Amino acid sequence: MSTISERELAATLDHAILKPELTRDQVDAELDIAAEWRVFSVCVRPSDIPHAVARLAGTGVAVGTVIGFPHGTTSTAAKVAEVRQAAADGASEFDMVVNIAALRSGFDDVVVDDIRAVVEAAEGKIVKVILETSLLDDEQIARGSRLTEAGGADFVKTSTGFAGGGATIPHVRLMRENVGEAVQVKASGGVRSFADAVAMLDAGATRLGTSGSATILGEARRLEAGGAATGAVDESSY
Repeated sequence: MSTISERELAATLDHAILKPELTRDQVDAELDIAAEWRVFSVCVRPSDIPHAVARLAGTGVAVGTVIGFPHGTTSTAAKVAEVRQAAADGASEFDMVVNIAALRSGFDDVVVDDIRAVVEAAEGKIVKVILETSLLDDEQIARGSRLTEAGGADFVKTSTGFAGGGATIPHVRLMRENVGEAVQVKASGGVRSFADAVAMLDAGATRLGTSGSATILGEARRLEAGGAATGAVDESSY
């Protein structure tokens, strides 16, 4: 297992606050966790962006959001409108869901055009493309990764967390192998422990999406203090 400090690990975390049933009080509790542990960013529901920006002001925690979430099948025009509104509301990163049906159908031009339109609308802000790997075979994951790069996105990402599956080590490795150095990999879905997080980073991810930031970073803190991490890693699935 790699050696990584609490601060180094926190700098890789996007704290996910995306469940549709969360109340404002529950959202606030999660925002406060993100601020307390000084994670890199939060990823919030689009309607929560202005509130999250205001509550996290001065903490150093960035605010990101999701686009075309969770199914990816909204029109390109709708995704572009979402990005523009989210940027106006203060979001600095956008995790868009690929058009999963188009990817599975082999409509590569449709996939690239959809990604490129979102990247252009983001005007230099970070765009991550969610492939939803649990719905894809290895060929589709590899091709989707290459199409993500062709569309100009900054990251290729595993999962929404809402399709019955999450990040796996083999999928992260496959994604890393199919993009150039300029494109990063985000592992999301099922990253719940320090061991999970380190395994995903070792496999080639540079950003992690999780709602378990406090647990993961608490384990990192205990390790730095001479304790032991908890949790086992299953290389096939989470």
